[in-house]
Amino acid sequence: MKNIVYVLVNEAMPNYVKVGSTAHLEQRIRDLDTTGMPLPFECFYAARVNDANFVERQLHDAFMNYRVRKNREFFEIAPERIMAALKLAEIEDVTPGADYLESEDDQKALDKARSRRSAFNFAMVKIPVGSELEFIRDSNITCEVISSRKVTFEGEETSLSAAAQKALQNAGLNWKAVQGPMYWKYEDETLGERRYRMETED
Repeated sequence: MKNIVYVLVNEAMPNYVKVGSTAHLEQRIRDLDTTGMPLPFECFYAARVNDANFVERQLHDAFMNYRVRKNREFFEIAPERIMAALKLAEIEDVTPGADYLESEDDQKALDKARSRRSAFNFAMVKIPVGSELEFIRDSNITCEVISSRKVTFEGEETSLSAAAQKALQNAGLNWKAVQGPMYWKYEDETLGERRYRMETED
């Protein structure tokens, strides 16, 4: 019986999110890693719910305007938005603490893609030095922008991605690499969303 609803992202498809349901999360992610996909899927968020089919349908309906194709589970939206809605039905957060990958080569390819996508600076999204950013999983966790590429987090100068990785590790998620802009908010908008909005407006 399906009891997990997941939100998946893929470095090969930036700005797209896959939303589905399953009884076996790890197997589902591995099954999606086919020869037609250059990179494996990553679980951005997953929750155990009472009725996964119902919750999945509700999410698909709620975000219908962002759906890429009617017969596909892909949406052009920030994963944080789907996560926020899914939390309303969550019984337990079951987001895996590590990537589900077949080999060390898969991990290297994924880490390389993450690193390439993470090229980011605060000037490009018009966030001034001194601004406070909120962690998407807990608004009480913050960091402060101190330069075009650096923040202070827990009293230390660090990168946005390193701060996100440490905050996720504190929450029990031991991912080897993360994209910092996906995990921090400014003015109620994730930095990833803000970047995408500004790039598409130009």
